[in-house]
Amino acid sequence: MATITPRSKHCRAANKDHKKGVAQIASLGALRHSPHPVNGAEDLSPLMLLDNPSQSSNVCVLAEGNNMRDFHMPGRSEVLATEGMCATSHPLAAKTAIDILQRGGNAMDAAIAGAVLLGICEPQMTGLGGDCFVLYNRPGEQTVRALNGSGRAAAAADAHALRARGLGSVPLTSPDAVTIPGAVDAFCHLAQTEGRLGLETILQPAIHYAEVGVPVAPRVAFDWINSAATLQGAARDHYLSDGKPLTTGQVFRAPGQAEVLRRVARHGQDAFYSGEVADDMLAALSDLGGAQTSHDFEMVQCDETLPVTGSYGGIELVEHPPNGQGATAILLLNILKHFDLAALDPWGAERVHIEAEASKLAYDARNRFIADPDHSTRMDHFLAPETAANLAALIDLKRAMPTAAPLTESVHKDTVYITVVDRDRMAVSLIYSIYHGFGSGIASKKFGILLQNRGAGFTLEPGHPNELAGGKRPMHTIIPGMLRDTGRIAMPFGVMGGAYQPTGHARLVSNLTDFGLELQEAVDAPRAFADGDVLKLERGHSDAIRQQLSDMGHTVQIPETPLGGAQAIRICSTGVLEGASDPRKDGCALGY
Repeated sequence: MATITPRSKHCRAANKDHKKGVAQIASLGALRHSPHPVNGAEDLSPLMLLDNPSQSSNVCVLAEGNNMRDFHMPGRSEVLATEGMCATSHPLAAKTAIDILQRGGNAMDAAIAGAVLLGICEPQMTGLGGDCFVLYNRPGEQTVRALNGSGRAAAAADAHALRARGLGSVPLTSPDAVTIPGAVDAFCHLAQTEGRLGLETILQPAIHYAEVGVPVAPRVAFDWINSAATLQGAARDHYLSDGKPLTTGQVFRAPGQAEVLRRVARHGQDAFYSGEVADDMLAALSDLGGAQTSHDFEMVQCDETLPVTGSYGGIELVEHPPNGQGATAILLLNILKHFDLAALDPWGAERVHIEAEASKLAYDARNRFIADPDHSTRMDHFLAPETAANLAALIDLKRAMPTAAPLTESVHKDTVYITVVDRDRMAVSLIYSIYHGFGSGIASKKFGILLQNRGAGFTLEPGHPNELAGGKRPMHTIIPGMLRDTGRIAMPFGVMGGAYQPTGHARLVSNLTDFGLELQEAVDAPRAFADGDVLKLERGHSDAIRQQLSDMGHTVQIPETPLGGAQAIRICSTGVLEGASDPRKDGCALGY
């Protein structure tokens, strides 16, 4: 049995021989296709930071030996606690989640409280007019449960009608792109079935901050400027200040949403999906020619479902099933199993190239097969080992392949993610989004509820599984994740970033398993993404790496915004919780 060798920060010191070995391997062309994982670590955990393979792979060895980061360098340490922890993209939401835990709430109460507040702290990313997906376990269980809180297209939605107008895709800022919001129904259902404290308690923090306001954080201000042009009509009154985007330190208030939340706290989901609140949303849509009706809102219902799973490096990756794209991360890792990534420089061009080529293939499969659960009929084929093997064989180790022909579906970058683990080791992985920045740009006049443009995730291609149709759920990019080690829930995590998310999940798992990185280091590490015909490289990659990739045929681009934002909580069998939060966002991990 091979061990997973710990590596120091950026593989310094601990691995002087590693880079020499990489050069030898590259010169010999030793990187190979293999029908089996070549690192020989199928029985080991990515969480193993031990030199002794006889010890439990669930034990976290914290800040010992080469795993200690270089404190001369900028960065952050993992957050350690025992009673409970939250990791998310805004500090107020993290603190709120911890406050709820300390008041006797469980991880579900805390996750919902934090998530709803994120809609006030990061309104460009998410809100009551959006959708959510959730993975979670109950205390004492190692079973991962899944809840689909995504909404459906209006019953009258019709792809043929849009094609007749000469459209090749669903317009992003039109009522045609607005699917009925599913998140509020999901939150109410989960609070009732899994929570302890009740809606009035867990929604109170968001009500408070919606009334008194939240200072705009730096990353939020950056996104606000980039997405403000989407806002139209009443949305400009609710989300601009004197017609301009809010800037860092300005206070954003949403009194209309505070009133909506008060009503939901007292009366549940009916207060949102019928009556004055629903009428306000419907009026905004009907004024623009939308086909949505009160019946569409009244029919919203979340669904309990079964996760999909795959293995890599001896651990199990648990993902939400379609209509989310989580299965894409599993397929991507299944392809990457056929390459000895652990023999490569973790920041080198060879690793980036293989990951990019595998992503092109996995995403092409996603575009063909993932859709509404009632229309995703080939998941067995999608996740079969033979499928990954056949795709891996198409990768040229020296040359970039042409991009697979994209289907007419939209890619977004705006999502929030929150994970919470409580003292009973209930773990919640929750992702919540209005799709593009500020969603459709359409907001209800009285209450200021921004409506998502998730319907732009449909294709207009006739006969496609993801073709727009009435009452159907679109393919979703948002995916919560969970790692399980030898049957034990080991790490709820998520990587925000729209279409990047499956690649982000795969890279985080690979960082932990193939390269033995610390959790925060694995989150911080530079990212790359094959997005259509462009290979996006964060500035963490050197000019030399960019040139190597260009020479291999990639069209390299430094993206305007960083790729995604990760949050994770590792559950150690020692009783310690270890949290990591992405510096690409404004947030943090907090524990107690």
